[in-house]
Amino acid sequence: MMTIWSRTAAAFAVASLTLGFAGQSHATVFAAWQVANVPFGDTLNVRKYPSGTSQKQAGYPNGTVLQMTGRCTGGINLLDIANQPAWKQAQKIRYRWCEVWHDPVQNGNFVTGWAYGKYIIPH
Repeated sequence: MMTIWSRTAAAFAVASLTLGFAGQSHATVFAAWQVANVPFGDTLNVRKYPSGTSQKQAGYPNGTVLQMTGRCTGGINLLDIANQPAWKQAQKIRYRWCEVWHDPVQNGNFVTGWAYGKYIIPH
């Protein structure tokens, strides 16, 4: 026979799992942005951390569409500004680093990295 404590603990466990999965579902929504304004013959470096001195994970040429997690430095979320004109979105993240979900070695192992906002525009 289940005690009150056992039923309460079970209810909290179910609620925690439900909230956990609900929170994760937002993380699977991506914003599509593309590489732009990179000098001719160069690529946009996606780095492990939001810093120009961080390890380079991959380089992408102009026109490459990137899957953005939405998170940028300075507390900006691409999904929150998506309803604004493209020029305004690009202006807001121009001097920010934004998180990318990508497969740098093209082997099916996706990781997060960081792209500098000056070189990406809404797709």
